[in-house]
Amino acid sequence: MKITFVCTGNTCRSIMAEALARQILSETGDSAEIEFTSAGLMAFPGMPASEQACEVMAGSGIDISSHMARPFTEAMAREADLVLTMTAAHKRALAEKFPWLGDRLYTLAEYAGAGEADISDPFGQPVAVYRESAREIRELAAKVIHKILQQEKRN
Repeated sequence: MKITFVCTGNTCRSIMAEALARQILSETGDSAEIEFTSAGLMAFPGMPASEQACEVMAGSGIDISSHMARPFTEAMAREADLVLTMTAAHKRALAEKFPWLGDRLYTLAEYAGAGEADISDPFGQPVAVYRESAREIRELAAKVIHKILQQEKRN
């Protein structure tokens, strides 16, 4: 299974979601083959993760310092089993551009069963705001992974 997290620039929220999801899956000890990637709707290819995102992830034992932003492409849309956006606006933009994504496109909160809450963009904010975003993303990503693992056990 391939899950792609999408935000605006792929330097904060979506890369944190990718890294945290990978960590959460490894902590479960489950051998499920889930690949996590991330991209941005308006990403500048090659931009590094923000310093604050790197700092917050390092606090969780995750190194994202080598991350390079990439834009979300049609090829990514076709390869993904699930596309999880950080906001409803991101979801709408992708639904307009790739209407055939259908039931493979959700906000992170929506797929986690937490309603339509958006993950606020911490870009340019203090580290404390990034920590809060990371906490929220971790909580939702854990619910998503639990949901997927439960579905796989039923299949």
